[in-house]
Amino acid sequence: MRLDNTSRPDAPGPDELVPSRYALRVGEINVIAVSDGVMQIPAETMASNADLAARSAWLHDRILPDLVDWSLNQVVLRRGDRTILIDSGLGKEYPGVARTGHWAHRLEAAGIALASVTDVIITHMHFDHIGGLLADGMQERLRPDLRVHAAAAEAEFWEAPDFSRTAMPGPVADKNRSTARHFLAAYGGRLRTFEAESEVAPGVVVTRTGGHTPGHSVVRLVSGRDRLTFVGDALLPHSFDQPGWHDGFEHDPKEAVRVRVRLLRALAATGEPLMGAHLPFPSVCRALADGDAYRWVPAHWGY
Repeated sequence: MRLDNTSRPDAPGPDELVPSRYALRVGEINVIAVSDGVMQIPAETMASNADLAARSAWLHDRILPDLVDWSLNQVVLRRGDRTILIDSGLGKEYPGVARTGHWAHRLEAAGIALASVTDVIITHMHFDHIGGLLADGMQERLRPDLRVHAAAAEAEFWEAPDFSRTAMPGPVADKNRSTARHFLAAYGGRLRTFEAESEVAPGVVVTRTGGHTPGHSVVRLVSGRDRLTFVGDALLPHSFDQPGWHDGFEHDPKEAVRVRVRLLRALAATGEPLMGAHLPFPSVCRALADGDAYRWVPAHWGY
């Protein structure tokens, strides 16, 4: 994969002092991780059911503050004449989050013309996954035959969402609700829903898991002998060694635990790489079984 401007953009600005794009290859599929920036999550929201002492010890062991930086990772897939985006970051949907909103211009800096995008896969409709597509002028720059793929259960849920089992602050819940409504109004005519699984392109399969949201989905890439799974929000930074902790954004916390344990067990058994929306950028890693839990094993960067 030769994408020189991925690692050496022509005109880096102040926000490019740290890596914001990372390219790899899965067989015949070119993959680029694109960062929308980072957002801060309070520790009590990150692990709403955790014992205070256990949560404090987890943070202490990793030299982390009570406000934890979470990456906002999106993915671009290219195969043949198809250019597929997975999620779109926060965009400007939550103006108070100052270190986000870089997705669109980083796509362009990586040589991804918005007019070339054929498909978008939405893992779920939380505002930090659909916000970039709602930025001013974005919809007009996309091709009229763009296909937007999401689970039918996800679209149905956001028509009248239930937040009763979440632990997110009220203003955040309200913003999730209004952003999803805005997204469905803007892109509903381009939406292609599926029940359980859909092959978006050869070797690109999106599968509904539920848990985090009713229609939360993961994307599995298969090409030749190579495999990679984008897990969306099913696995978070603490999920490997604390899979039983509930994230405050989970709409069905108990089901979310079952989903991530199944994912971790399967990924650890095969040793296949994975990527995640909120794992440290560029998020390419593996899961390794460690007693009753798992270890996060980051992949070495390819040069």
